Amino acid sequence: MSNLNKSLRAGAVVAGISVLAGVALAAGPEPVKFPTLPKGYLAPGAIDAARIVPPAPVDGDPRDQMDRRVFQSTRALQDGDRWKLATRDVDMFPAGMMAAFSCSVGVKLTPDNAPKLAGIMTRVLGDSMIANESAKHHFKRLRPFQMAEGKICQPTAQVETSFDYPSGHTVWGWSWALILAELAPDRASDILARGRAYGQSRAVCGAHNASAVEAGAIVAASTFATLHGSPEFRADMDSARAELAELRAKGEAPAACDAEAALVAQSPY
Repeated sequence: MSNLNKSLRAGAVVAGISVLAGVALAAGPEPVKFPTLPKGYLAPGAIDAARIVPPAPVDGDPRDQMDRRVFQSTRALQDGDRWKLATRDVDMFPAGMMAAFSCSVGVKLTPDNAPKLAGIMTRVLGDSMIANESAKHHFKRLRPFQMAEGKICQPTAQVETSFDYPSGHTVWGWSWALILAELAPDRASDILARGRAYGQSRAVCGAHNASAVEAGAIVAASTFATLHGSPEFRADMDSARAELAELRAKGEAPAACDAEAALVAQSPY
């Protein structure tokens, strides 16, 4: 089992990093502590995501009203193809993330055939989720299904004990997209479109507000930019780039990519 898989399984995170075992959401101004997350590339506190993203919407303001409209309109997608994609996108384990991005990269990715990529993401997990969970704890915004009635694409027990803003799934999806786009720049448009759709899946699912999806993309981009100041990160990216180039040259083509591309091209809200 990969280190990333172990890190995720340690917290039973089928649905979201924010329910990691051992996470201590400290009261008041004290920092949030994450003893189960892997060591990242950045120093603790390197990114203050609560200062980078816009303040969370408040009840009745224009962004809150848009969130309510998106949640209600996307409930009509239940059991359709876009809903099914959002349900698949709940899976944050390495195999699930690699399957989600295989079509966009143009080769079947697995933790076994891309261990260097998996190694990078193990460490990026620590950096991105510490930044994001600190922002969630700062804003403490409720999820959409906690403010209005409507079914979501995963069991509510998986997400109801953590906050909405920003979306951790979106941070994770965009982190994969940004790293893969740098490693395979000729596939960047496809990869980044899949990253956008992965984030939107959280609003389609109903587990996050649209504003939380937008904020998650900002956290991911901020983390990604900051990571390039780490020589260790840049060296690991060089190794992963060579690994991915070799895999693309002789690896297995993924299946059902036309159907996925059609869904990714749609605007679900």
